[in-house]
Amino acid sequence: MLLGDIGETLRLASAGKLADAHLRFFHPIDFMLASPVESAEEALSYFRNVSVEDKYDGIRAQAHVSGGEVRVFSRTRDEITESFPELPAALAGSAHDAILDGEIVAWNSEGSGRALPFSALQRRLGRKKVSEQLMREVPVAYLVFDVLYADRELLLDRRLRERAMILDNLMKGVQCSASINRHAGTASGPLSQVPFDFAVPEFFSAMVLRAPVAAAQSSQAVETLFTAARDRGNEGLIIKDLDSLYTPGRRGKSWLKMKRELATLDVVVTAVEYGHGKRIAVLSDYTFAVWADERLVNIGKAYSGLTDAEIAEMTQWFLAHKISEQGLRLGVKPRIVLEVAFNNMMRSTRHESGFALRFPRIVRLRSDKRPEDADTIETVREIYERQKIGECV
Repeated sequence: MLLGDIGETLRLASAGKLADAHLRFFHPIDFMLASPVESAEEALSYFRNVSVEDKYDGIRAQAHVSGGEVRVFSRTRDEITESFPELPAALAGSAHDAILDGEIVAWNSEGSGRALPFSALQRRLGRKKVSEQLMREVPVAYLVFDVLYADRELLLDRRLRERAMILDNLMKGVQCSASINRHAGTASGPLSQVPFDFAVPEFFSAMVLRAPVAAAQSSQAVETLFTAARDRGNEGLIIKDLDSLYTPGRRGKSWLKMKRELATLDVVVTAVEYGHGKRIAVLSDYTFAVWADERLVNIGKAYSGLTDAEIAEMTQWFLAHKISEQGLRLGVKPRIVLEVAFNNMMRSTRHESGFALRFPRIVRLRSDKRPEDADTIETVREIYERQKIGECV
């Protein structure tokens, strides 16, 4: 984990010198992960010293800042600095070597500022060269919520409350962070916090911001914060134990994510694919559609939610009702109706419907419904309009 090099790790192990392993800048550490919870009550059953942040619809990013050099890495530990060339200049304002953890989001810099949908950020991903025009059209912000290294110290074994104080001091030296003023008061009681309703200064090429954080000591307070996060266009909440250590690569119960589906749709399966791993022999990936007048238009794809028994049964049905075959993908007769849940909806040219669902999952098979009973593109448009999320310009 610290060396980022399995060969060097084996060399140290064979020499009995694993204790000599030390962190190397620009070799990313695995990210600490959050476990899902269904409710505020469930979240507070795990711990009571609660720190609450918005869950943003962006990409997780680890920034290494050392000796005037800045490099940014994704959750898969791939370097993504080239996709966000304006971030190094903004982060280089730090007077300290540091490793930061946060979220890169597309950013609406007008008014008080807010994150844009993931569909806006997609235009920035995977590019080896990003034009100045695209940087203007899709500005980004790096919302920093943790620090893993600072002042020549690896902070993984420090509690979150300690890391938060170190991060607050560190961010004072980073460009744009001075625009956020700390103040007292939370959803449930007195605690110094970074406010959610901060004012945005004159536009920079990239924003580097301390991710807003609050405290909550009751399920009602968590629910209030959840509603406010959704009103800001974010996915939900990340709820953290203030006494937690930073455990790379682990999905324990110290960090929790609370999301709820935006809505559900009844859709018709139009194509299926063989799965991966233990599902390589069954048809477990379903492409589905809604009605647009008299024809079906695809709107998404899901591969989770059904039991192994249901998938096995449906595999036999799909094999008996295939109408086309392209490698591992089978076109099937549009007879099977699913209820599909999702977290939000975005405009997309990938599907014929013109929309795509974010994090779709199958709720259940709707054997009680005929294909013609599935939802229509008009329903899709209504759900999209209900979202309080701006679109990319």
